[in-house]
Order: sequence, then structure tokens, then C-alpha cells
Amino acid sequence: MISLEGKKALITGGSRGIGRATAILFARAGADVAINFLHREQKALEVKDKVNELGRDCLVLKADISQKDQVERSVRTLLTEWNQIDILVNNAGVWTYGEVGNMDDATWRETMELNLDAVFFLCNAVVPIMKKKKVGGIINVSSTAGVRGEAFHSHYAASKGAIISFTKSLAAELAPEGIRVNCVAPGWVDTEMCEEVFQIPGYREKVESSIPLKRIPPPEDIAGPILFLASDLARHITGEVVNVNGGSVLCA
Repeated sequence: MISLEGKKALITGGSRGIGRATAILFARAGADVAINFLHREQKALEVKDKVNELGRDCLVLKADISQKDQVERSVRTLLTEWNQIDILVNNAGVWTYGEVGNMDDATWRETMELNLDAVFFLCNAVVPIMKKKKVGGIINVSSTAGVRGEAFHSHYAASKGAIISFTKSLAAELAPEGIRVNCVAPGWVDTEMCEEVFQIPGYREKVESSIPLKRIPPPEDIAGPILFLASDLARHITGEVVNVNGGSVLCA
């Protein structure tokens, strides 16, 4: 029932985790996808092979998206290859420990540059393309940390909270241009980002017990809501934050 036939999508952080799952799900729905990576080229090429097996085109772009010039270069490459970008999924991000009072400037800057600046650079480069067609969809990946905060990860929570505000602002600004902007805010997800903390004895079980649905979801459980928001089934939804956390954070 959900179809992205004929659509071209750019997904950041597409070599693993939520980005990988989203790229494959989009391809199953009929979209051609472009994914970016920075360090994991082999993983990115594996995603490309999977997308190609599904009969869809996949472009693999190496870029540090925290750098404006590399973002703009990637977007130019996409336009040369496809001449359109219909969907942008801002998924790439970093989650690190940071105790206020002991956090160094570099940790703060790295988080803001990748989690927030990159989203701005990508939107700034892609929105003019969508405006020409008077249609487009942007889905930003935030976090429950951006909704409720997170001790010892205040830099991460601040960046993700900013994404929520950015999403709502762009939704109002771009609605007259036919561009919908929404946000997905996952809770815990079973990805590489969480591997280290889940190796602490008993920690995974503690997290599971705190979630009303009593499970830590795979990336595919986040990719599904992203696909919905990108599709015409969500054509009257913009400026929304879809919380995908098993009931951990219940928002009014």
C-alpha cells in the first residue's frame, strides 16, 4: 500500500543502523536511494548491493556532512545523476558521554557539528531543489533525549532538541512550497551506537525493563515510521514528532 515509486531519496548515515534499514525499506517501496558514509565504505557498498537486488538504483557518497562544502558537492553529484531529490532523511548522528564541568569543547563541537550543523547544511542545499518542483519530504531523526533530556549526554540532548525545533520551524516555513517536514524521535534502538553500553553486565536488561513494551527494537522499527512520513499516506502531516520508544516517553 505504501509506494515511493519514482522517488529519489537521500539518506545520511546510510551504511548502518537506522539509515541502512531505511534505505532498504525505501527500495522495497520503489524508491531509488542515495546514502552517504564517512568511514564504513564496505558497509555502504553492502547496502548498495541489497538495494540493487531489489531492483532499485543506489548511489554511495563519501562525505563528512558536518562540512558545508562536502554536503554541497554531494548534492551536486546527485543532481548530475538524477536531476531530482524528492526525499531527504537526516539520520546521521553521534552519541557520546559528556559530564558538564568535565566536558571538553571538542566533544561539544563534534556533537553539534554532526547532529545539528549537518542537518542545516543538507536542508539548505536540498530545499531549493524541492521548491522548484513544489513538492518534497524531509524527515529528521531526533531522539527521546531531545524530548526529555538525558543526564551525562546534555550535548546530545541539546542537539536533538534543536532538531525538533528546527523541524517545526521548517514545517511552517515550507508548507506553502509543498514541502512537508517531520521528525522521528527514537528511544533505545539495537544499533552499533549502543553496543558498548549494552556490554555492561545487566544494563540491557535494565533498559528493557524500563520500556513499557519490554523490548529494544531493531532499526527496522524506526525505518517503518520514517517510510510512512515520506509517503503519501502522511500527505496531511507536517511539523510532527513521531515518538518511537515503546511507551518510554508519553507526550501530550
